[in-house]
Parts: sequence; structure tokens; C-alpha cells
Amino acid sequence: MAQSPFNLREVKATSSGHEADAKIWNSLKQAIAASSGFKRWQTELLLDKQYRDAGLDHQVRCYLRETLETLAY
Repeated sequence: MAQSPFNLREVKATSSGHEADAKIWNSLKQAIAASSGFKRWQTELLLDKQYRDAGLDHQVRCYLRETLETLAY
């Protein structure tokens, strides 16, 4: 009998980990969206259709990417 690479306990832990990650991301996303820096960035870039039509998740990811690129520079 072939043995599965994951047992049920590992699958449950992985699922729980993804749920926890999703909760953390949602909380972090809401905190970032409430920040003055994000609001200023959002106001400046809402003129761009790409950002105007994007959801909050996409906007926060773009904001974080641009912020990190700026810091790395």
C-alpha cells in the first residue's frame, strides 16, 4: 500500500497555517490602507485607470512594492 506524503494532521496544520496567514494579511492590509502614506499614494495614483479599477488587495500590494523599491534604491 502506497503511503501518502502527508498525513491528515499535516494537512490540517497546513490548512490552519493558510487560514492564519490570510487573517494576518487581511489585518495588515487594513492597517496599511488606513495609513496616511497609503492614502496619499492612493489619491495621487487614482488618476491612473490601472489603480482606480483595482481592488484594495492589489492596491496595497502595489503600494508595498513601490515603497520597498524606493527604500532599496
